[in-house]
Amino acid sequence: MRRRPAAPALWRRQLRRPVLYLLLSLAALFYLLPIYVLVITSLKSPDQAVQDRIWALPDGLHFLSYVQAFARLSPNFLNTVWLVVPGTVISAVVGSINGYILAKWRFRGADQLFTFLLFGMFVPYQAVLIPLIRFLQLIGLYNHIAGLVLVHVIYGIPITTLIFRNFYANIPDAVVEAATIDGAGILGIYRYIAFPLSLPSFVVVGIWQFTSIYNEFLFAVTVTGAGQQPIMVAVQNLAGSQVVQWNLQMAGALEAAIPTMLVYVLMGRWFIRGLLAGAVKG
Repeated sequence: MRRRPAAPALWRRQLRRPVLYLLLSLAALFYLLPIYVLVITSLKSPDQAVQDRIWALPDGLHFLSYVQAFARLSPNFLNTVWLVVPGTVISAVVGSINGYILAKWRFRGADQLFTFLLFGMFVPYQAVLIPLIRFLQLIGLYNHIAGLVLVHVIYGIPITTLIFRNFYANIPDAVVEAATIDGAGILGIYRYIAFPLSLPSFVVVGIWQFTSIYNEFLFAVTVTGAGQQPIMVAVQNLAGSQVVQWNLQMAGALEAAIPTMLVYVLMGRWFIRGLLAGAVKG
């Protein structure tokens, strides 16, 4: 006969879940405090944003800061589109091909080459900034969106190769051998087998590269000049030099964050599925 738990143990078990939910709710509220400050400051008038405390609610809904911020950020947003879309697509395709070759077509020195590629993930941006700018000047891509695309594609190769290699390593070798017996070559196997199976990994890499390139600031502010700068540099320029218009800067920051938030809200499920795809072999 099954014994009923003692009263103190049962009481602790019933209390554990509400306490856990309370702690998680408090942590979520603490995490969302910057968003609260961002939103209420963007809705304040310029005078109230300067004089009041940051926690104070606005005396009215002032949307003029959003209109002004959008007018100043819209040209740079178009530059960001020309940067993020090709940078994400090219780095994903290159990483997919690298991962496929390193995982399924073994050759002498493949492991050493893969290790060498991974070192690129740990090279800080500041260490290569001066030679990078000099190189872009020599090839005529300095102060141009194409040069910034090239920089992010090269810097994205290590992480994209790692993600795709781990995924392709879990594809059974028998599938590749069967395709080889049927007469498919290295490109045919990639096109008709590996590429269709790796669509979840493309989602992961796409979201990762999109957010990384979109939010990057150091290369954007040093490689490009006026007229070519992406939106993150334009958001920083909203601060001004004499008086900081906090409502304008907060509105611009919120508008600049909308694309990345939409990407994670709309594609978050596929991002998690892509991360878990191939995690269990067999």
